[in-house]
Amino acid sequence: MTFQPNPGDGIVVNGTAYTVGQHPAAPGVAYAQAGRQGIVYQLVPVNGELHEAKALKVFFPKFRIPAMVYQSEHMGNYREIPGLQVSSREVLTPERNGDLIAEYPDLLYAVIMPWIHGCTWFDVISDQRNLGRSESLMLAKALAAIGSSMEQRGLAHCDLSAPNVMLPFFSEVKLPEGAAAVELVDVEQMYSPKMDRPDVLLAGSPGYAAHRTVHSGLWSAYADRFAGAVIIAEMLGWSDPAIVNRAWGESYFDQHEMQTPCERYFLLKKSLGQRWGTRISDLFGRAWDSQDLSSCPTFGEWLIALSSVSEEEVVEEAPAAAATAAAAEAAQEENSDESGSERSREVPADIMASLGIEPGTREVNDNVVGRLFHQARDLEKAGNLSGALEIFRSAYHFVKKDSPLEVELAAAIQGLEEQLRPAEESSNKGIKALLSSRKFMLSTAAAIVILAGSAITVNQILAEKAESRQMDAQRLAEQQAQEKEEDARKQEEEAQKQQEEAAKKEAEAKKAEEERLKAEEAKKAEEAELARKEQEKSELQAKYEKQAKYEAYLASLEEKKKKQALQEKYDNQAKYEAYLAQLEEKKKRQAQEEAAAKAEAERQARARAAQQAQAAQLQKQRSQNVVELVALYNKAYNAQVAGNKDRAKNAAREFIALYNKDKSYYKTVGKMSSRLNNLQQFISDDSHWIPKL
Repeated sequence: MTFQPNPGDGIVVNGTAYTVGQHPAAPGVAYAQAGRQGIVYQLVPVNGELHEAKALKVFFPKFRIPAMVYQSEHMGNYREIPGLQVSSREVLTPERNGDLIAEYPDLLYAVIMPWIHGCTWFDVISDQRNLGRSESLMLAKALAAIGSSMEQRGLAHCDLSAPNVMLPFFSEVKLPEGAAAVELVDVEQMYSPKMDRPDVLLAGSPGYAAHRTVHSGLWSAYADRFAGAVIIAEMLGWSDPAIVNRAWGESYFDQHEMQTPCERYFLLKKSLGQRWGTRISDLFGRAWDSQDLSSCPTFGEWLIALSSVSEEEVVEEAPAAAATAAAAEAAQEENSDESGSERSREVPADIMASLGIEPGTREVNDNVVGRLFHQARDLEKAGNLSGALEIFRSAYHFVKKDSPLEVELAAAIQGLEEQLRPAEESSNKGIKALLSSRKFMLSTAAAIVILAGSAITVNQILAEKAESRQMDAQRLAEQQAQEKEEDARKQEEEAQKQQEEAAKKEAEAKKAEEERLKAEEAKKAEEAELARKEQEKSELQAKYEKQAKYEAYLASLEEKKKKQALQEKYDNQAKYEAYLAQLEEKKKRQAQEEAAAKAEAERQARARAAQQAQAAQLQKQRSQNVVELVALYNKAYNAQVAGNKDRAKNAAREFIALYNKDKSYYKTVGKMSSRLNNLQQFISDDSHWIPKL
């Protein structure tokens, strides 16, 4: 008969008595969980605690493989690895569990293993349950530690997905101390160099399988790397409500989005970078862009990166505060020595850290440098040359060395210095001397952070500096005016000479103006021709881009058709396998019904034989009792004749007692009723004479 237990049903497995558990959310229904390969029932030990419950996995006919015995024996060596508690397995075999399998044929090669309490990662995603930062980090580190331990032994789960990741951390059942926060289940496809390749390979689960390998099946030491990266990223992202709200459904990604530049990928990667650091987002990006599973980051790399992450939220105001302090320090050192010692050229480590700059490098985010560059250009166009110079200096220190942008910034700085300062001053103070000062390094750090937080604040600071420089220039202008007054007399003397030369120069200027107008007209014509060619070039480029987009659209349509055809093929194959399973189940039911009918017929035959034997025995007993009744009547008669009334009454009472045991039968036998009446009268009246019959 099929194994379809009810809650509370008893079962004895390998000498241990269990009862089938009741589903906590559905009273009256057995606690069972269906998977792709079978159904798992909860077995609670009769003499034991709830956390000692076992899981009985009953496989579908297709997955009842005898080699499961060897596989389970081999996996038993890994039961001590945290997160692989289900590796402690016992397989039900005909040799050891013949009687149980004979009663329930479905239990052939079923597996009994520890029951893992708690919800699955699938439940967390489906319920859109937000996690705290510490919970996300703890779960991700636990999964990375499990994967790292398995990789070190050459193992891989080969079907890592949300339903197969259990979370005892959220269990309502009190677990023993030291229980793992994450456990892996459904390990029948596990890869090991010491185990044989399974007959049936799974292609991964939707939302976690890399599309470049999904069609070939998964069974290698690298099989878990991509799916593990996705689940770790999900666990970390689930502390961000924006990520939770954008989930596809049963997983964060739709299977058709895997390893494509989709919106969900960029949103998750951005969240990882902002909340957990660029190191975490870079690992996820490596996995997403990988061409094969071996190119994905190892679980060891994930574990190292996660171990360096703090459980506390990053405080956004900290960089601005640090930059403000740095700016104040720079102001106090306005007149300090800038001789260029090695110590004075270093930006403090805390300032560098607050800007997100690696120690020993001067590189920052390209977006920050770009914003500084455009801000400086805007100030330069507005006429604020000193403010533009300060911004260019800030950006220059943090660009990549020997890059084109560094050359461009150096040229811009030199040009502005020549405009703002006399040539001799510019030659004495070069760019490198300026960039090596501690005051500039600190003000640069302050400018970058303040610009990232508020462009208005930067403009205010630069405006104050520009005002100070303007006052200095005004004082210099006044001094120069005094000198000019002294020279005014000399200029008056030379005025007459200049008037004489003016007429001559006027004629030359008129001629030069005519030549200039001609040159301008020629230049405008040339610029118009260049503009026309540029317009034609842009129109042609737009046409090429439109054609490329159309070709990409056609390619995406073709790819979609291929995917749909392949999906239909898989669906038809699944339906055919389900049909075969139904036929097999129907045959088994017919055989079981025939066997049951045959057993019922045999039972009825045995019942009839037993009834006939019972009837014969009853008839025999009745005949003996008739003889005894006659003897008791004669005994009472003889005792009355002999004058012993007491003995006669005892015999009469024995007769009546025996007669009442089956009086419906004895009243039909001969003169038994008359004998009974005579004896009853004698007992009530001992003067009554018992007749001889």
